[in-house]
Amino acid sequence: MDTYPPWQNVSPEDQLTGHSSPADGTARLQALGSNSNSTGGPSHSPVAAVLPETRVRRRNRMITSCLECRRRKLKCDKSHPCVNCTKGHRDCIFLAPALDQASQLKLTEIKDKVGSLERLLEKGAQQVASGVTLPHIKGNPANTKDEDLPQAEDEKDLEPTPLAVVDAVYEDDADDDLLDLGIQIGRMRITERIGGFFRPRLAQELKYSLYDMTEKTSLSSENINATPPGVQAYQYLMPSPAYIAPASGFVFGHTGNGSSLIDYLPTRLAADRLVKQYFTVVHPVAQLLHCPSFEREYENFWEDISLGIEPPTSLQAIVFAVMFSGVVSMSEMVILRDFGVPKDRLIDNFKSGTETALSKSHFLRTTKVETLQAFVMYLIPLCRAETSRAHSVLVGAAIRMAECMGLHRDGETYGLNPIETQVRRLIWYQLCFLDIRTCEAQGPRPSIRRGDFDTRLPINVNDVDLHANGKPVAGVDRWTDATFTTMRFEINEMMRYIWSERPRIESRKSTLTNLLGKIEAFRRSLAEKYDHLIDERVPFQRFAKMVKTLLLGRLTVMVLHPYHNSVQSMMPPRLRQMLIAAATNTVENAMWIDSVPDVRPWAWYAGAFNQYHAAFLLLLDCHFFSHGENLDRIWHCLDYVFETDLSEPREVKARKVLCELQEKTAVYQQFRKMRASPAMLKHVGQRPPRRVERNINSTASSVSAQPRDVTSIDPPLVGKVVVPDVVFAGVSNGEALWALPNYGSPEGSSDSGVAPGQANPAQTGNTKMDEGYSIPEIDWDAFDILFPPNQSGEMMQQEGV
Repeated sequence: MDTYPPWQNVSPEDQLTGHSSPADGTARLQALGSNSNSTGGPSHSPVAAVLPETRVRRRNRMITSCLECRRRKLKCDKSHPCVNCTKGHRDCIFLAPALDQASQLKLTEIKDKVGSLERLLEKGAQQVASGVTLPHIKGNPANTKDEDLPQAEDEKDLEPTPLAVVDAVYEDDADDDLLDLGIQIGRMRITERIGGFFRPRLAQELKYSLYDMTEKTSLSSENINATPPGVQAYQYLMPSPAYIAPASGFVFGHTGNGSSLIDYLPTRLAADRLVKQYFTVVHPVAQLLHCPSFEREYENFWEDISLGIEPPTSLQAIVFAVMFSGVVSMSEMVILRDFGVPKDRLIDNFKSGTETALSKSHFLRTTKVETLQAFVMYLIPLCRAETSRAHSVLVGAAIRMAECMGLHRDGETYGLNPIETQVRRLIWYQLCFLDIRTCEAQGPRPSIRRGDFDTRLPINVNDVDLHANGKPVAGVDRWTDATFTTMRFEINEMMRYIWSERPRIESRKSTLTNLLGKIEAFRRSLAEKYDHLIDERVPFQRFAKMVKTLLLGRLTVMVLHPYHNSVQSMMPPRLRQMLIAAATNTVENAMWIDSVPDVRPWAWYAGAFNQYHAAFLLLLDCHFFSHGENLDRIWHCLDYVFETDLSEPREVKARKVLCELQEKTAVYQQFRKMRASPAMLKHVGQRPPRRVERNINSTASSVSAQPRDVTSIDPPLVGKVVVPDVVFAGVSNGEALWALPNYGSPEGSSDSGVAPGQANPAQTGNTKMDEGYSIPEIDWDAFDILFPPNQSGEMMQQEGV
């Protein structure tokens, strides 16, 4: 049974308010064709990028025959009644001599619906006949043909910065002895990649901005270049205590040097304590086991030990991976109290035990799901805040192993029982998450692509409700063991969709408005699906809501941050405001996860969700731009992330952090020998750094130590604008599903979507473009519908948790 949200067809009012209702299957199919352009001309709406077929150019000829003759394809003599209707004793009905504009548009919509429905039914019939069930041919609008969209006048100058690219190149004489973890500054660690983009000349960018002669220097050169007191040289290049490096020996079968299970196995009492820790703080945030099944295997494991029998190597790997994860999630103080040894010593013991068990189970050529499950459990505590190239390589190996074992195909396809199906889904989507995580840290792009798998999301049920001999279980509408996991996986698949859409925007096959509209529709759909399940009085559910808001904020940052530092033209104010609001919400929720005592038990895994890269964006923006009342909120985040001296002026703190970042980045760049293309080098320093007083009136929000709820703001009634026709309908078979609801035809369109008091970006930007760089599309009218401005002209912000 498919457990994913159906395609939805909602009214314009429902999309704007976030409420939707299911429609029947025909309406869902008809929704694809509900937004045709009656004139056949180009469209600037966000739907233009996702229409399944090229629009039909309709001539809208006047109909002079009666309806019955048209239906029977008879020649009508146009009398009233006509001869054919008189002979057949039928009602002879003629259309009005002329249709008004609204009626003509309605007729065109009906024709388009019929044509779209016929095409989809033909595809469905072919699909059934061939037995093919791949997700990329199920009519998902995201999988339609690329269409070259016309360039919108409003954003013809907006382009991503050429200083950030996806692919990386290095010199041959790079220092391989240096860990590729980047630099540490405060709580933020950055490599040569920021937000998944390769920035080989970041040090030069910062140096050019900070040392520009047109700007007064607030710090002396001695303070700028001096190493902070008490900090050893290059200490910022060293890993933190949370970093766990995998051993390369077990990949080649050399781990352990003949070690046996007894060399790493603790007492039964200590093992029980670690297993309890796993199911308390690890299993809820990184679910990978079926608890009742593991409990039985765990008892069998110790029964074999008591009898002097060596348990199966795959079971050894599972048990050691559980204990290893339990140790990683515990604090140093608790480990000293319960075990009397330092944490790093305990981690080394169980990491070596897990690697030895995996090596003995021949994990690189196994066909046992249990062995792969243990390998993924071993990778989860490794791939958190600090991820090296070694982690990325191991994740890539795990993905290939999973595909060779068929985990990219849903278990129900093979007739597996509910427990096996659920476990396979958990393993696959944990790999999907690790794929995105390592891709952001080490690049270049996700290995798992949309359309390459049809594995469904895990079912939202408790483990005790799954039985090996039972029938397939349907998901329930309440909080379960799998709710947080499923919610997190849905957001992760949206991130995968963004990774695939960004190149299409750069090649002008899609638009920023289209993608931002889908993100907003996804956010509302996720809130409708999960918010009523969350009880914030329960600490873990409160933690889940913080993570949800953090990840949703990252979606907007992922889309917009490449345009923040454009070398040709300034980012439009409203897009910048949206970017800064999303980045602020992301950092705030990360702060709360780290500092709120109730959710601290699960904060050990927070580094996998956020690395504070958004704080770097906020630092640059607040140093070179004006934020007004929002500056207090932003600096509360920056003081926490960069651990600044609260007594210093903000201008001094900003320059000090940026100078320190520039110096450390330059040192790391010398070691890593990052190579930049000649085209990139000519852009460094192309646009003079300057302070810009932006006309952004942000709503004041006080700094609070408690999270805020996500609020859905009902926008005012807006006429004469094109409503973005896209509604998120869930994730199914590894695909982000979008429905296209039927909207009424607008009476017209406004000339500009620029709020009062703001300059039109099409008039203020530089129109000169370098060849090879894309121009994203912004439909400002649609933008106002998705993110409506209030009466004062400022954009309404939807606060996070």
